Amino acid sequence: MLRVLILGSGGREHAMAVNLSSSPLCEELWVHPGNAGTRHWATKDCPDWRDFGAWSDWVREHYVDLVVIGPEDPLVHGLVDQCKADPRLANLAVLGPDQAGARLEGSKDYSKAFMNRHGIPTAKARTFEASERVSAEMYLHAVTYPLVLKADGLAAGKGVVICASREEALEALDMFWVQHRFGNSGSKVLFEQFLNGIECSVFVLCDGNRSVTLPVAKDYKRVGHGDSGPNTGGMGAVSPPPFVNEFFLNRVEECIVRPTIAGLNQEGVEYRGFLFVGLMKVGDDPFVIEYNVRMGDPETQVVFPRLGQDMLEWMYGAAQGQLPYGVPWVDPRYAVTTVVCSEGYPLEPKTGAMMQWPNEPGDDRYCYHAGTAWKENQVFNSGGRVMAATALHQELEQAVLNSRNLASAVDFDGAFYRSDIGDDLLL
Repeated sequence: MLRVLILGSGGREHAMAVNLSSSPLCEELWVHPGNAGTRHWATKDCPDWRDFGAWSDWVREHYVDLVVIGPEDPLVHGLVDQCKADPRLANLAVLGPDQAGARLEGSKDYSKAFMNRHGIPTAKARTFEASERVSAEMYLHAVTYPLVLKADGLAAGKGVVICASREEALEALDMFWVQHRFGNSGSKVLFEQFLNGIECSVFVLCDGNRSVTLPVAKDYKRVGHGDSGPNTGGMGAVSPPPFVNEFFLNRVEECIVRPTIAGLNQEGVEYRGFLFVGLMKVGDDPFVIEYNVRMGDPETQVVFPRLGQDMLEWMYGAAQGQLPYGVPWVDPRYAVTTVVCSEGYPLEPKTGAMMQWPNEPGDDRYCYHAGTAWKENQVFNSGGRVMAATALHQELEQAVLNSRNLASAVDFDGAFYRSDIGDDLLL
């Protein structure tokens, strides 16, 4: 029996908690800092992980067996390394890569160089720093458009701008280097070739040497209907996307997953945790757009409902360097999630509104909380992305409709969602 602590406060962590809490191996579960949806697993006295001394004391005092790190910040800032270096935590299993492995997400410049070193297919790119503004502007004369500009560091999924012209690229540079929209994360910017294809995300669970591929998903990043408006952390997702077939997945395994894990090993990184490979499918060929070193949000909200009750065994095994053999059970149904957001998202979301939402009985629909807070026995919206309305069904069209209907019943002042999630896959 295992005592598990999940770190994080989003829909991803709520979806993980729902899955792991049903495992026969789960003796006790906590989620920190959590949200209104995870209050049943709350840890009111757990310190923030940044206060490592107090946090590690809490972990020992509560006999935690496994820590699952949901978001990227603790990984990029070395929480796993701190746990490994503390002899008092020698028996603690931590699911997530160390700081060296987390550089795959922490720096897009490093990630691109890693892919080039190991022959992993990706778009061509060049990196410029703010001090190289003149050279960057000259470079913009020579490239083909559209061009993709990406903040080098962490930007909550929002530091990507697709530029249709040199004028748009110059405006984007002002956003990175004059307005400092993304702080230090935008001090270096990748100028990347635009790939014309369709995106999907492959999720891999690694134990340092072996890996297992989890269900594939497609997410929707633009805030507006028809993929319009600025990028967000994700407005919805579908799993599995119908355009992903066995041939393509075999190509991903052969050309990307295996070379990535082999490359990490060659560079002395024992990668234990989730690896999120953001892909562009160009014809039948996969190209890596980016790596993330954790599960995605809102992709987790369609991937984890399709996974069986043994995921705790798989996650604990990966953290210990001993993945079980075989593959996890996967529900064959389609899963679709529609994210309900606060008015003003992604720029200035308005929060503090009281919320209501439907009951979701059965195993075919879930309301996963993200930006919610529990105060005075009421639930309020407390962030930009508030709730992920997930539905499962044998038919994709019905899963799309059920998810949309569930989202429409999430009620608070200013609530909005995209009403076209999954529609492009029905054509």
